[in-house]
Amino acid sequence: MKVKAKLKKGVVKVKAMAKHNMITYNQAEKKTGNKDDANFITHVSATCNGETVLDMSTSQFLSKNPILKFQFKGEIFKKGDKVLMTWVDRKGKTGKGKGKIK
Repeated sequence: MKVKAKLKKGVVKVKAMAKHNMITYNQAEKKTGNKDDANFITHVSATCNGETVLDMSTSQFLSKNPILKFQFKGEIFKKGDKVLMTWVDRKGKTGKGKGKIK
């Protein structure tokens, strides 16, 4: 997972890309005949200095290699702090990424 973060006027803007094939139920059924082979990111979270700044559930409707953008108030954060992001997919596989606030 690639993560970029910028602090400007007290707001940290984050842009991240997760590498994942994101196979939907329909795609899995067409390919293998079994909907249980679907695999997509189901949960994404982000922390900065140990504080949770993003926690979301997702569905099969994200694109392949999704790009996520979000922002949070950064009054207690400063340039050089690290934003840590993780995702979990339907089969339990995880991905991680980190980026420094610039």
